[in-house]
Amino acid sequence: MSAAVSSAARGIPVTVFESARQLGGRARGVLCNGTQLDNGQHLLLGCYRETLRLIEQVGGNIGQDFQRLPLQLDLHGQFSLKAPRLPAPLHLLVALLTAQGLSFSERLKAARFMLALRRMNFLLPSDTTVAELLAQHGQDADLTLKLWEPLCIAALNTPIRKASAQVLLNVLRDSLNRSRADSDMLLPRLDFTALFPQRAASYVEQCGGRVHTSCGIEAIIPKEDGIELVTADGTHTFSHVICAVSSTVAAKLLRPIEALAETVAQIERLEQQPIYAIYLQYPPTVRLPHPMLGLHQRYCQWLFDKGQIAGQHGLLAAVISAEGIHQELSQEELAQKVIAELHEEFGITGQPSWFKVIAEQRATFCCSPNLHRPSQQTTLPRLLLAGDYTAGEYPATLEGAVMSGLKCADAIGLQP
Repeated sequence: MSAAVSSAARGIPVTVFESARQLGGRARGVLCNGTQLDNGQHLLLGCYRETLRLIEQVGGNIGQDFQRLPLQLDLHGQFSLKAPRLPAPLHLLVALLTAQGLSFSERLKAARFMLALRRMNFLLPSDTTVAELLAQHGQDADLTLKLWEPLCIAALNTPIRKASAQVLLNVLRDSLNRSRADSDMLLPRLDFTALFPQRAASYVEQCGGRVHTSCGIEAIIPKEDGIELVTADGTHTFSHVICAVSSTVAAKLLRPIEALAETVAQIERLEQQPIYAIYLQYPPTVRLPHPMLGLHQRYCQWLFDKGQIAGQHGLLAAVISAEGIHQELSQEELAQKVIAELHEEFGITGQPSWFKVIAEQRATFCCSPNLHRPSQQTTLPRLLLAGDYTAGEYPATLEGAVMSGLKCADAIGLQP
């Protein structure tokens, strides 16, 4: 939808084909037991400039659509870090030096690590894993477990033993090193389909474009004078096509095109990582100490109080990112683990009236060191790829997906 909005704003006639009934892909709204949910809990950072700009471009209001919090990490009862309203990077150094749950020595080590990264301009001579980088800079086990590992998994959805240190540094550079507001956390008050894609569809249509839902593409056929798209209701010809689908679907659609064999091979080499979201509906009086907080060494990594964020009182969302032992459990068993942890950590008694587990087994690519991701521009000038898995400095994030779409729109705008 970022590619569609950017193209439509240039006066290019745009047609969007969406296979699902609703827009948004892996960041979409879903209805469950009469309650509007997201298919997973997402948040934005203040440094997500392009995403925030597009939301406003299509009619959103950042102040109304999000609850904005200063950078804070709270692992309930174990660790707490909160950035004061000081200029960057001073706000982070003060936050690290005053963090609760670490020894004075550990706080100094964390602050020195960030200063060392600044001196390096957040650039490594060669990529390595996050675990190896942390070991090189003397970040011990407790500090890693409470600070760097939760940050890495939240940002890259990849365990530190597999995660690219350079990509993590790209995120730290943009979120922690420029403006203080860049590190703010923005929690959406709306479901993600309503937040951007649905507004984007209206914007495209107001610009003369068309948006078709429940209309998937069955084949992409390059021609001399354009590209044909085959759908259930016929064949459609366009001058250019942006294939903005998941990496799995992209590989399937592009595999029959001989000229794109290397692109398909690059996509198929990408390892995948899961994200689980567990929603639990408790009585409206149930609330957490903060709108968002984490748990230390538990099944549940992050908790969101949807009552405090979006007025959905009593609705709690638990998130488990990246691979782990939770994948061995059934959805019922996993939900009961989360219910038990809520009871042990916060004294929440009784069973929720309902729960919903949404397991995205292929939520993101595994963001490993020196990963070769496919370019937005394919070897066919009129066919481009958009998606969080395509080439870029960011991991599989909303901002990464948006930036890939904008690159595609820019490339088409420059072509005759």
